[in-house]
Amino acid sequence: MNLAGRRSVVDVVLQNEGLIAAEAATRAKVLDRLRLSDSVFRRLTRGAAIGVLLLLSGVMGSLIAGSIPALRSFGLGFLVSERWNPVTENFGALPAIYGTVITSAIAMLIAVPLGLMIAFFLTELCPQWLRRPIGLAIELLAGIPSIIYGIWGLFVFAPFLQGTLQPFLINTLGNVPAIGPLFAGPPYGIGILTAGLILAIMVLPFITSISRDVFEAVPSVLKEAAYGLGCTTWEVVRNVVLPYCRVGVIGGIMLALGRALGETMAVTFVIGNAHRISASILAPGTTISATIANEFTEAVGDLYTSALIALGLILFIITFIVLAIARYMLLRIERRVG
Repeated sequence: MNLAGRRSVVDVVLQNEGLIAAEAATRAKVLDRLRLSDSVFRRLTRGAAIGVLLLLSGVMGSLIAGSIPALRSFGLGFLVSERWNPVTENFGALPAIYGTVITSAIAMLIAVPLGLMIAFFLTELCPQWLRRPIGLAIELLAGIPSIIYGIWGLFVFAPFLQGTLQPFLINTLGNVPAIGPLFAGPPYGIGILTAGLILAIMVLPFITSISRDVFEAVPSVLKEAAYGLGCTTWEVVRNVVLPYCRVGVIGGIMLALGRALGETMAVTFVIGNAHRISASILAPGTTISATIANEFTEAVGDLYTSALIALGLILFIITFIVLAIARYMLLRIERRVG
């Protein structure tokens, strides 16, 4: 090979080495950019998670700081006292706690089975042409503001209950020895039962929508195999659908329960706002949220305001306990499933 040929070969080799070096530099730049974007994304997500914890801690700290005067003045008696007298500054949280728990329990007793049955119907039995209108109606129920539920409950639903359901309950169940006290008294229309029914209507869309979505996620092959073995629709739902998606169902129920515990305006309209405990669910009562909404703007004095903030702290703790119980249930289910 002559000198010119050798030089051309060297030039080609050097050119190839230059291209390789350029490609390596380009790849290094791309990798550096990807590392930078990944680092930024990791820090952003970590900051968001830490921000949630800081926000939760700030809310908790503010509630504790604001409730200290009331807790120092009344001690643990604040939790068990029925008295609520702003004039003498004598406050007790028991009627509000009782009303919150009872109205939420009534709502869940009605909404959970009804919501699950609607979800079963939509996913297993409903004709295709009817699924969309029913699903749209459920979504519309979830989008109605709570104050609209309250106005409707006060002017339409409560008078209807006063003239129909409540007299029926009083006449049929009011004299039963074991459960008679629950349905004693005159038909006020408004009261704990009315608030519980309104809450049931409000949380029903949450339970139905979430249950329907998780039921639709069940693989068709599992249900078809069960039908092939001769199972009925109820047996398929009980033995295949529910065990497969019970975690999602429990999550939807807990979400609805959280909504019921913290609902304010709709309950305020129909519960009667009476600071007393009655054995009858037809009698007026109050809840923590309704008490705070009704009286916070009228709270005069540090002790009065502190008592209302202490009610908010109690509601926060009740919600935390409910979520902790739900989490514990889910962990037990996961362990049992394996």
